[in-house]
Formats: sequence, structure tokens, C-alpha cells
Amino acid sequence: MWLSTLSEQQRHAALRLAHNVVVSDGILDPNEEGMLEEFRREMALSDVAELEYLELDGIEKIFADRRSRMILLLNLCKLSYADGAFEIEEECLLREISKTFDFSDDDFSLVDNWVKRVCALEQEGIEMMESAT
Repeated sequence: MWLSTLSEQQRHAALRLAHNVVVSDGILDPNEEGMLEEFRREMALSDVAELEYLELDGIEKIFADRRSRMILLLNLCKLSYADGAFEIEEECLLREISKTFDFSDDDFSLVDNWVKRVCALEQEGIEMMESAT
């Protein structure tokens, strides 16, 4: 969501941070892999083959404004729910990113709540399409 509006530097960093989230719990779920591919397509980074871990030091300079930071956090949070479970390792990493961006605990809770509702609506849409056949 809104990833295509990020700068090229931000898109590359976002993809690497998404990789950080996916591997943080030690399990690579097919749904997470699928969402990573969606991120690549949305950000026009399909040619990026190898993803490396991105240190968090300095990401606040890459994502310098609140809008880009919020886009990143919303998408990373959604990615963390792709496998159906918000693992503690993923939550800890996202909270660390959130704090690096000077977001409050309330901001983080709002993002988490919004993402849960979006995921529920997407699931509802899938169920409606499946029941229509």
C-alpha cells in the first residue's frame, strides 16, 4: 500500500526491511514470500534478486518524513500478519522501527489495529468471492 510513492532509495530500504521482518521469526512462510513478491511488484523492484539484512541505524534518515515512515510501518505490520500470526520477534522488530521513527506506543497501536481491520476486510472479500462460485 502506497509503496510506489516512496523514493528509489526508500523502496530498496523498504524491501530489505521487509526481508528483516520475514526472517525475524526464523520461519519463511509461503504467504510472506508472496507478500514480498507483491512488494517487489508495487515498488518496481522485481529485478532485485538477493535480499540482505538492513541494519536499523540510519533508517530515520532514509525515511525522513512522517508519511514515508508511516507507509513503511503499515506495510511491514501487514507483512507480519501474512502468515496468520504476529510473532513476538516480528512485533519486537516493528516496535524497534517504530521507536526509531519517534512513533509513540499509541501510534504503534493505531497502526496495528488498522492493519488488523484491513486484513479482516481482505479476508472477507476473499470469502465473498469464493462463496459466489
